[in-house]
Amino acid sequence: MSPEHIALIRSTWRRLVPLEEQIAELFYRLLFELDPRLRHLFRGDMAEGRKLVAMLDMVVSQLDRLGEIVPLVEELGRGHARYGVEHEHYDTVGIALLGTLRGGLGAAWTPETEAAWTVAYTTLAGVMRRASAHADPRA
Repeated sequence: MSPEHIALIRSTWRRLVPLEEQIAELFYRLLFELDPRLRHLFRGDMAEGRKLVAMLDMVVSQLDRLGEIVPLVEELGRGHARYGVEHEHYDTVGIALLGTLRGGLGAAWTPETEAAWTVAYTTLAGVMRRASAHADPRA
């Protein structure tokens, strides 16, 4: 991930953080429109939305030190596997996330912004997918 990508992600994320509830609501609405079968993986309360925004906030703040958060991202992948998240779900989540960011940013969503967020998401989702492939479902 380039320094330009990181700067663009951080600047756009700062615009969205104050809209935490709306962002979470839009994300889950888009996610369940894309695949209603995913609804059973979530409790359906606002704690899920706060967790989503908190995780994104932490990741965005650490983008220039990805190596330091890889263990956490791997643990997230293993945890998601234990909850029943499958590899193809990451694609659906990526589409919902990018749609959410596009909706939240409006005119500030540019091709460069989309490219930066896509690189970030695919990088982190790749780490989670690899870790989930080695997860012990009984753990």
